[in-house]
Amino acid sequence: MKTVKITKEYIELQQLLKLLNYISSGGEAKYYLKENKVYVNDELEDRRGRKIYPGYTVKIENDTYKVEW
Repeated sequence: MKTVKITKEYIELQQLLKLLNYISSGGEAKYYLKENKVYVNDELEDRRGRKIYPGYTVKIENDTYKVEW
């Protein structure tokens, strides 16, 4: 499991995808989430604006990330 550090209260899923280089712009998030399975705390997620807080786990493709402060 990899760690992602954020400095705000939360990060939106589309911002996280961009930060981790899965997409190059926030506008691509909608299409990425339709074509790929992304799990937030083991639940399938398709909302690009989903708020991700420290302590959450996010699974993208074959990688799992733990969000921390």
